[in-house]
Amino acid sequence: MSTTRPTFSVLAIVTWLPLFSLALALATGSDGLSWSTTISALTGSGDPLQRDIILSLRLPRALAAFGCGALLALAGTVLQAILRNPLADPFVLGISSGSSALSLLAMLLGAGMLMTSLAGIVGALLSLAILFALAWQGGLLPTRLLLAGVILSSAWGAMITLMLALAPDAPLRGMVFWLMGDLAAASTTSALVVLAASVIALGSIWPLAQSLDAVGRGETMAASLGVRTTMLRLVCLLLASCATAIVVLTAGSIGFIGLIVPHLLRLAGVRRHRWLLPASAIGGGSLLILADLLARALVAPLQLPIGALTALLGTPLFLWLLTRTAQAR
Repeated sequence: MSTTRPTFSVLAIVTWLPLFSLALALATGSDGLSWSTTISALTGSGDPLQRDIILSLRLPRALAAFGCGALLALAGTVLQAILRNPLADPFVLGISSGSSALSLLAMLLGAGMLMTSLAGIVGALLSLAILFALAWQGGLLPTRLLLAGVILSSAWGAMITLMLALAPDAPLRGMVFWLMGDLAAASTTSALVVLAASVIALGSIWPLAQSLDAVGRGETMAASLGVRTTMLRLVCLLLASCATAIVVLTAGSIGFIGLIVPHLLRLAGVRRHRWLLPASAIGGGSLLILADLLARALVAPLQLPIGALTALLGTPLFLWLLTRTAQAR
């Protein structure tokens, strides 16, 4: 009972987080709107201008933030499980950097939205292929995979820096702002796409929950339970790469969500992946909605890049988590 109670109490809290964060995001902004005005807009009544602000601007942005946060948290949870390393996430492995680098290259060459999106997907898959080539030694070795990811992330980062240095002045600010994470361009279509992607990702990964639990107990235990660890890592890496590419194409580079959310939930007692995966998706989505709300509201009417904000907030939180983990040992 002692392990069940905190799990279900945390899950109950996590379940209400999206409603709370979404309501707060819809009612808060540079144009302060009351709760009654927000509810009237959602029901199709009230002032047309206020209704347009909520339904056409704030709601798509909040839904896109939820979908992106859910995808990042799912990717981080899965990568930490298959690599058995609490520091694993799409940024550490270079998947996000690869998608960002080729997307920026397409922007620099003047490509349209479709080609930029394709370049981002190719970048994520190219990073994955390079990781496989570097980490394969009769199977995917977690330690080699993590080291290869750190090196690959540094290489992509250098490429991004060179492109920004060579970029003309006109598109430079937009490229830098997008690179630091930006949901200002979120539309109803992009919000629906990223939400659908998060549902598909969760539906694809959740059946693997027991296998992820087994891998977390060690290679020998997983093999004795019949888990094909190499195939599991291949599938999970592919799913995490696709999820990361979708986030990068929607909102640019947003860090720390995939790293922090699984840690917080594990500290709260949610350890089995059948619960951790959906809880991470909900928690990550809710956290990114709140982070985007801060990005919009802190220096309104100016907007802060959400990726920089999540890094600033995530760094002290991660240090605190490390301190708690050390004390627990």
